[in-house]
Amino acid sequence: MGISFNGIVIGLATFFTIGCFHPLVIKAEYYLGTKSWVGFMIFGVVSLIWSLFIENIIGASIVGVVGFSCFWSILEVFQQKGRVERGWFPMNPERKDEYPPDCEGRRMLDAKQTRSAE
Repeated sequence: MGISFNGIVIGLATFFTIGCFHPLVIKAEYYLGTKSWVGFMIFGVVSLIWSLFIENIIGASIVGVVGFSCFWSILEVFQQKGRVERGWFPMNPERKDEYPPDCEGRRMLDAKQTRSAE
């Protein structure tokens, strides 16, 4: 019985994938809004189907992790919108009409635009 590094490689790839998806969700919500969930869904389904045809266990696992990370990102995009509304993340000024007028994020954006206009 020899040493197998498969678990470590898959674990590192999972860690890296999660780390990459965090800023990806933030940027997707900033530039595309919650409609970006469709792209995450499509890429997730394609990734999972692709993983079925990969014979290498490490490769199939990594592609499967990417697919399920896409599915998790659907939830995160909607939660990110809430974080933007609370003012925790910047709001895209070109999409400010997609947010409630009384949310903290919109008030912060309006105040910033007022200061920069003066």
